[in-house]
Amino acid sequence: MNTLGRVILGTVAGAAITAGVRRLLEDTQPGGRDRWTRTNHRGEPITLLEGPAVAAGITAGSLLFGAKHPRQRLAQTIASAGAGAFGVYDDLAEDTSVRSKGLKGHLGALAQGQLTTGGLKVIGIGATAFASALLSAQSREQAKAFDVLLDTVVIAGCANLMNLLDLRPGRALKVSTAAATFGLLQGNSAGAVIAGSAAVSFPEDLGERAMLGDGGANAMGALLGASFVQHAPRSARLACAVGIVGLTLASEKVSFSQVIANNHYLNTVDMWGRRPAHVESESAS
Repeated sequence: MNTLGRVILGTVAGAAITAGVRRLLEDTQPGGRDRWTRTNHRGEPITLLEGPAVAAGITAGSLLFGAKHPRQRLAQTIASAGAGAFGVYDDLAEDTSVRSKGLKGHLGALAQGQLTTGGLKVIGIGATAFASALLSAQSREQAKAFDVLLDTVVIAGCANLMNLLDLRPGRALKVSTAAATFGLLQGNSAGAVIAGSAAVSFPEDLGERAMLGDGGANAMGALLGASFVQHAPRSARLACAVGIVGLTLASEKVSFSQVIANNHYLNTVDMWGRRPAHVESESAS
C-alpha cells in the first residue's frame, strides 16, 4: 500500500474507531456515569469517556495503518496503548485527597516510598516508551544504546507534555493536530490516524462536554513521539528531547495557560471554537 493510501485509510480508521468506541462507552458507562464524570475549569460536569475512545482509536488505527515497517508500526501501537492505559487508570483510580501534583510531585512521592497512581503512570509510560524505542531502534541502521535512551525520553516526554497542555477545551487536540499535520508532510501516516481521531473529538471537547483526560492526552502524545523518532535524525531528536525536558521543568513553576492567555496570537488560536474564557487556578497531573 502506498503512502497516500495509508494516509486516507489511517484518517478514516482513526475517526471511525474513535467514534465507535465513544458511542459504545456512552451506551454502557462502565462502572457507572459518576465514575467518568469530573468538574472542569468552570465548575461544570464533564465526561472522561473521550479519553479511552481516542486512545483506542489511535492505537488500533496505528496498528492497522501506521508506519509501513511492521516493527515500527508495533512500536507506535505499544507507545499509544501503554500511555493510554496507564493514563486512564490514573484518571479513574487517583486518590484526590492525597494528590501529588506534577511530575515533581509524583517522583517525590516515589522517593518517599509512596506509589501514587501518577507515579505508577510515570513508571508504566516510561517502560512502554522504552519498549517502543527499542523496537524503533531495531528497524534503524547502526542504532546505539544512546538512541534508545534518547527516543525513550522523547516518547515519554511527549506523552507527559501533551497531558500538561490538556487544561483547556480543545488545546491538546489542536496541538496534536498541528503536530500530526507536520508529520504528514514528511510522509508519516500515523499523523493521519491522530488527525482523524481529533476531528471527531473536537465538537464535544470544544463544547466542554468531554475531555481527553490523562488517557487520551498521554496516548496522543506518545504516538506523536513514537512516530517522530522513527523519521527524525539524531540531531532533531536530541533537540526535541532538550525542548521537552525544558518545558516539563518550566511547567513546575510556570502556568502554561497564563503564558498562552498573555500572548495575543497564542490566545487567539487557543480560543478558536471555544466559549469565552473563564480563568481559574489550575494544577498539572
